[in-house]
Amino acid sequence: MARGLNKVYLAGTLTQPPELRYTPSGLAILELNLGGNDHVIGDDARLRELAWYHRATIFGNAAEALVNRVEAGTPVFVEGRIDYRSWESQEGQRRSTLDVRALRVDVLSFGPRQGEATVTDTRGQHRLRNALNETLIVGNLTRDAELRYTPSGSAVTRFSVAVNERYRDRSGSDQERTHYVDVNVWRDLAEATGELVKGDAVFVQGRLVNDSWTDKEGNRRYTTRIEGSRVEYLTRGPGTGGAGTHPEPVRRGAQASQLDIDEEFPPEEDLPF
Repeated sequence: MARGLNKVYLAGTLTQPPELRYTPSGLAILELNLGGNDHVIGDDARLRELAWYHRATIFGNAAEALVNRVEAGTPVFVEGRIDYRSWESQEGQRRSTLDVRALRVDVLSFGPRQGEATVTDTRGQHRLRNALNETLIVGNLTRDAELRYTPSGSAVTRFSVAVNERYRDRSGSDQERTHYVDVNVWRDLAEATGELVKGDAVFVQGRLVNDSWTDKEGNRRYTTRIEGSRVEYLTRGPGTGGAGTHPEPVRRGAQASQLDIDEEFPPEEDLPF
């Protein structure tokens, strides 16, 4: 398995006042609900501002130190990582989620932005214009990539990446954990990566997005994934070619930034917070 890389960078405004709480053991937890706008070029070659909303959680002394410095509308920078969690529901179904675990949070000024620094959504929440939403991962595919085409003819490839994390616990023992991350890439990049197979090692750069859908029981479900803008194939060693199957890297980030706005993004009312 490839040596894992798991980095998340967000700069946005708090959409809600944060609330500090504690675990039964006394660990402080602070959840930050952030909103921002990304700049994306659509199929019509026009620059669009697309909304995003993400939740980042910070723990311990850093959470206690931050809570009195921020409020709804405060711009912050978050450095962290994707945190995969899974559990079994009361109905016996397997559920999972991707969260952002903040390792560093800095309060920002609005900086040298021209015009309005934020935009107000339908809930009266402020989102930061010219925000930052970037994720970098390295891992191995958990299944073969799936290339499909939308009704309008746009190519989209979907694959899942297992990101390996090694760490030492409080006792000093070496531990290993795996985070499972779904990735979508579009158009030229989608067609170029459609040949990826289970086990291939990749580097993916992109933005975090939220999806929502209704399950068979009529319940609203949410998922977080990466909208990839760049994919690189990793080699397993000198002279071995690509990740077992592919000798050449894929560098098509510019094409991947063109998205079908109406097909891809849910309305603000469908977001989980």
